[in-house]
Parts: sequence; C-alpha cells; structure tokens
Amino acid sequence: MNVLSIQSHVAYGHVGNSSAVFPMQRLGVEVWPIHTVQFSNHTGYGDWTGRVFDGPMIEELVEGIAARGALARCDAVISGYMGSADIGAAILSTVSRVREANRYAVYACDPVIGDVGRGIFVRPGVPEFMRDKAVPAANIVTPNQFELDFLTGIETKTLAEVKRAIAALHAIGPRVVLVTSVVGDDTPGDVIDLVASDGEDMSRVRTPKLALSVNGAGDAIAALFTVHYLKTGSAAEALGRAAASVFGLLRRTFDANSREILTVAAQEEFVTPSRTFPVESI
Repeated sequence: MNVLSIQSHVAYGHVGNSSAVFPMQRLGVEVWPIHTVQFSNHTGYGDWTGRVFDGPMIEELVEGIAARGALARCDAVISGYMGSADIGAAILSTVSRVREANRYAVYACDPVIGDVGRGIFVRPGVPEFMRDKAVPAANIVTPNQFELDFLTGIETKTLAEVKRAIAALHAIGPRVVLVTSVVGDDTPGDVIDLVASDGEDMSRVRTPKLALSVNGAGDAIAALFTVHYLKTGSAAEALGRAAASVFGLLRRTFDANSREILTVAAQEEFVTPSRTFPVESI
C-alpha cells in the first residue's frame, strides 16, 4: 500500500506528518510525505520557528513524484493541517491527479479546524475551504466533535444529534466518517467515545479518559483508521483497531508524564495493541 500524506511537520515532537507517517510505516505502508508547514515544534508550546509553505510548492513536489510514474501506484491521499486555503487547493488538485492515474485511490481528509475549548485555530479561509471544498471531495473524513459541528451546522450535545450530523456529512460526499472525542448525553464522564459510520452501519468504541493534554493524537488516529479501513473494508473494524492503538499510545505517554506523545517508544501499540475495546453498533 502506498499513501501520499500531505500534512504539517515538526522537527521536535510528533504532530502532523511527524505523528502520522511512522505509525503507517509500522503497519507496512509505504508513505510519501509532503509537508504543508515545517516548524520547530507544535504551536501548543506558544512559540515556534519555521514557515508555512505555499500551494505551488506542494504542486511542484507532486509533479516530481508524478515524473517517477508513481501516482498510478498511490492508494490514498491523506491531508491534515493546511496552513492556507491555497495549500488546500493544491491538495485537491493533487487528489484529482491521483484519481486520474488510479481510479480506485481514496482521499482521506482530516479537517483540522479547531477543538472544544480552543475554538478555531487555523488561518482565515481554511475552515470554509474545508467545509465547502475539501470535505465534499473526500471519501473518508475524520473530524473531532467541534469540527463535526462546524462542518454540518448541527450542535451535537446528544448521541442522536451526533448521528444526525454524521448523516449530514455523508450527504455532503464522504462515504466513511470517523468522529473522535465524542461526548454525548449518554457518555460517562470517565470515558471517551469514538464513532465511525460507513453510511449503512454506525459503530462506537469507548476508551478510558486519561488526564492528559497532548498534541498529535488526532493525526495518528486519522492515519491509522484510514490504513485499517483500506486493508479491511470495514469502518467498524478500522475503528476498533485504531482506537486500541491510540489508547495504548496515550497510555504510555500518560505513564511517562511526557509532554509529547511517545510515538517511537510506544510503536508496538500500532501493530499489536496491549488492550482492545468492544465495538458496538449504535
């Protein structure tokens, strides 16, 4: 399996491609990373160095990959944080090129916009681009609950509202939806719900809530879910496998009291998770 991953990158720590590429490689996937930004560290620290790249640079790199005759072997394009709307346009142009070369190729969009408590944290124009352009073009989308609400215009405080918002996302275009960090009216305070849907069946996994605040877990689960879905063809199975791996990763990070997720130290969790959780139909 070959995946073109177009996301942010940090030299220190693990977010964006720095969080997504290695787990996919541990699952035996050949990953071609293109960085939308290159920063010293993630922005959660409050200060960083580096720069945001532009759309033409993304297209230039894709042109070089195409010159190797590789796009026909690309099974999926994954996108995450977009530093600007013009980078988004370059990503969608890339998706079109890959689909022309391989009509079975999948586009998985992690619509990074914001989060509960932080609100929108991307540049102006990016949220609207995600909603109006990127998500409708995607086969798979992996929003958190805040992003689900923004993309659909539905405030999700109950499980019924979450299900209605997921149905609204399917209507926009994506055939597979994964929603991370769901809190509904029936969610106990000591767990985190994750919900996945393929348009016909909807499944939920509950994992224990950890007293942990780190960056990059969303990038990892989006990548893992996409790979497992492509391998199994089952959103429910992909949900169970990805949730188990990311819980193991976060548990190791919590036990070590680390500010950064322990992507390398916990790498066996991507292949053989130390703990699994029931996948229930909802």
